[in-house]
Amino acid sequence: MYKRVRLKDTVEVPPEHLADVSRDRVRKLLQDKLEGRMDEDVGSVVSVIEVQDIGDGAVLPNRPGVYYQAEFDAVTFDPDMQEVVDGNVVEVVEFGAFVGIGPVDGLLHVSQISDEYLAYDGENQQLASTESDRTLGVDDSVRIRVVTKSIDERNPRDSKIGLTAKQPGLGKHEWLEADVRRRAEGAPAEGN
Repeated sequence: MYKRVRLKDTVEVPPEHLADVSRDRVRKLLQDKLEGRMDEDVGSVVSVIEVQDIGDGAVLPNRPGVYYQAEFDAVTFDPDMQEVVDGNVVEVVEFGAFVGIGPVDGLLHVSQISDEYLAYDGENQQLASTESDRTLGVDDSVRIRVVTKSIDERNPRDSKIGLTAKQPGLGKHEWLEADVRRRAEGAPAEGN
């Protein structure tokens, strides 16, 4: 879920910019420092929007810059447990698909995609059902639910978000649309 939050952080203003310790300068330094970073409490910092307050500067021994405590507004992305989100498949591997949800990717394990058996087709970068014509590949749009979340602040790429599409109303958008058409025609929907 995207949120606008008020945060505080310390930013180092290098000596060459000490003549211009403006809100705009501090915002740019905060953007360089924080955007794309994962944090257990706020999720992923998408954008530093506006600096609200800049505290007094502090000089540290053997450090050339001056450190300022800043209070600022930011947009963050932090998927809530059980939240339903839409995303796009960014990679398909033997054990499932990685789905881009906002600024992060989650894993949609092959066991959480469908009740049908899905075989990995590496040549076409997709998972294909052996029981129907359903496939899931790169760039496909999906509706999924967040079921697990483990954020690693030190190594954001090691953060893990687990997803499922094995519930009614979830899955590849094309599958969902086909199910709606079948129901409108009076036929039962296929399994996820």
